[in-house]
Amino acid sequence: KMLKRQNNDDELQLVELDNSKRSRIESGVVEYKNSTSLVEMRRKSSLLTEDVVLSGHEGAVLSISFDPTGKHLCSGSFDRQIFLWDVYGECKNYNVLRGHKNAVLEVKWPTESTIVSCSADKTVAIWNANTGTRIRKLTEHTGVVNSCDVAREDSNIIASASDDCTVILWDARNKKSVCSMYHDYQVCSVCLSADGQYIFSGGIDNIIRRFDVRMGDSEVPDMALEGHVDTITGLSLSPDGHLLLSNAMDSTLRCWDIRPFASTADGQRCLKVIEGAHHGAEKVLLKCNWSPDQSRITCGSADRFVHVWETTFFQELYYLPGHKASVNQVIYHPTEPLIASCGSDRQIILGEYSL
Repeated sequence: KMLKRQNNDDELQLVELDNSKRSRIESGVVEYKNSTSLVEMRRKSSLLTEDVVLSGHEGAVLSISFDPTGKHLCSGSFDRQIFLWDVYGECKNYNVLRGHKNAVLEVKWPTESTIVSCSADKTVAIWNANTGTRIRKLTEHTGVVNSCDVAREDSNIIASASDDCTVILWDARNKKSVCSMYHDYQVCSVCLSADGQYIFSGGIDNIIRRFDVRMGDSEVPDMALEGHVDTITGLSLSPDGHLLLSNAMDSTLRCWDIRPFASTADGQRCLKVIEGAHHGAEKVLLKCNWSPDQSRITCGSADRFVHVWETTFFQELYYLPGHKASVNQVIYHPTEPLIASCGSDRQIILGEYSL
């Protein structure tokens, strides 16, 4: 493959591009590659190359999260481990967090020093990201903990959703949970408002519910969003807090307006039904996410592609190959035009995109 390079006389030269470079590290392997035969020297980010593949997990990678600075990435896997990676330079796997006794189903990195994870071992764990040690182990759930989230404005506020039909709100400063929200069926996904005042949950009854945590223990939500016809696997709140994105096993994404008194012409809060992503027979809990500027959305898909849509007319912008199995989660870098995706092929791919 060739690379266009500009010389001192402002002329473009073709030089040979070596795509075989590979760096082996203690727990993982990093591959550097370019997806096109001719690429411009002008780069969009500080990533070492346009595409980086991170390998090392021994099972499907189910969840990933950037730290707030964007310099590091954590990944949770079916192999019960959490890997910490450098995003820039050689993308080294510099630490491994061990302690969960079953698959790690979701990870969050809310502050530079704290990581939160949930697992099929029925626990939620809080980790020190600097030392790699577990700080807290939250054990009140009696079933698989499918999802967790952290309030953006207060990293001590944590919510977790479980197969025991509850969503539990935690305060990391307290020994016991703050309150519980009870459901009739298993809960597969949860997200918190920025201030931690509202909890959104979705599960196998196909209904998204909103609970006001000021009401304490509750069985009755103050909002219910109906429209999906199969299990809800992922929820994500927009950066401005006005819109909610949901992913479900009916192979649709839905965008909901959750502002007070807001509704569409037909009285419903669903603004758009987005098709294109797929759920497979594996029934993996595929996540969805917003870009930091709220101009794009993305989600996991069983068709092995990364799908990206713009949020004005919800047209699909990117349909990116690379994974060899289901893409379980796709996330945006907090400051640069980068996306990271993880899949059941045990790999994580970092790549640039155009603004």
